[in-house]
Amino acid sequence: MLKAQQSEKARLFSYFLGVIALGTVALSLPFSWAGEGRLAFTDALFTATSAVCVTGLITVDTASYSRVGQVVILLLIQAGGLGIITFSTIYLARLRGRISLTGGRVVRAYYLQSVEVEPRRIVRNIVIVTLAVELLGALALYQGFRRSVPERAGFVSVFHSISAFCNAGFSLFSNNLESYTTDVLVNVTVMLLIVLGGLGFVVLQDVAATTLVQRKHLSLHTKIVLVMTAVFISGAALLYLLLEQGRALAALWPGQKIMASLFQAITPRTAGFNTVPQAALSSPSKLLTLLLMFVGGGSGSIAGGIKINTFFIVLVMALQGPDSRGEVTLFKRKISGARIFQAVMYMMKALFLLFGSILLLTITERWFSRHQVDIFSLVFESFSAFGTVGLSLGATSNLTVMGKLVIVVTMFMGRIGLLALAIPRSRPYPVHVLDYPEGEVMIG
Repeated sequence: MLKAQQSEKARLFSYFLGVIALGTVALSLPFSWAGEGRLAFTDALFTATSAVCVTGLITVDTASYSRVGQVVILLLIQAGGLGIITFSTIYLARLRGRISLTGGRVVRAYYLQSVEVEPRRIVRNIVIVTLAVELLGALALYQGFRRSVPERAGFVSVFHSISAFCNAGFSLFSNNLESYTTDVLVNVTVMLLIVLGGLGFVVLQDVAATTLVQRKHLSLHTKIVLVMTAVFISGAALLYLLLEQGRALAALWPGQKIMASLFQAITPRTAGFNTVPQAALSSPSKLLTLLLMFVGGGSGSIAGGIKINTFFIVLVMALQGPDSRGEVTLFKRKISGARIFQAVMYMMKALFLLFGSILLLTITERWFSRHQVDIFSLVFESFSAFGTVGLSLGATSNLTVMGKLVIVVTMFMGRIGLLALAIPRSRPYPVHVLDYPEGEVMIG
């Protein structure tokens, strides 16, 4: 069983690497580029990886690609945005003609064990919900973009709707959405798309079933995601408003300041769009953004990061502590010690990977090439890449070739690597007849 699961993981990695490779080749073709000179292979690879990993970091302006190149980016975003759940299941189904027992378990691992749904139905529901939400988002954005870019409002609306719902952050405007800071329709639509994409299909399904079927209770997973999402968004928006009302938001009216603060609180949850220049934010606001990028959205969603569920479990364990049985009680439900251990290990592995990325960037940019890049900018880029966010302080395009490759690997590990780590291992645990004596180790 373990060998079969390792084989499935290898196939999942192969699939995403294959899509990135095809995207790199397509973007490298002359008719995909409309900017000056020839697009470097490293930049094509960077863009393809960022699109498939729905990150949004760019080394060249997306507006510099031709319409063909922009369509390729859009398709890559959709391929990555539909998520490892859908595409891994489709891949396994095509490969074997049916969904294997292991493949079904991989799919359910990103749902809940209490959600008894046939994997093919999961795939169908994900595709239907994704296309429906993106279509509604495009229709709403069209009303806002047709006033500013009437000649290409249709394509721009579709592109930004898919990019927002997939939490990608790619924009066809050179300054992202900074020209629409005061546009209520564009802001509200993009924020709703980001939040819906970051909640996860399990939560959307659970809320819909509770509302339509009138079930009595939401699952614990849904309660945690909804409560923590509301707390993070409202708390971060208030902090941004207090910190930036006399700085980055000084030129806006009170209502516009609230909207901009709310947008800034939502976008670091792996979306990457910005209506306010990130470099204009104060140091405390940038640090807050780092935390939001690291945490990300809900488990099983399009969002990246360590996921808000993981962060919540680790936080509760740290503040409340487990009981005598190693369990934690929340909302009249218990979380097993095994689940707590999995959350802690997942978060620790993420921190190690993130630290490795930052260390390599400091070597490539400040030691090996002796570029005078601000260290905080490198940390910010690493957090953004690892959380598949896409926000930047402007250092991405100035990185060396080695630095860009470090970010490419960071984006891939933040998107695919963490998802692979989240799949629980199916391995037998031996029964110890004879065991070692317990040792004492001091903590703290």
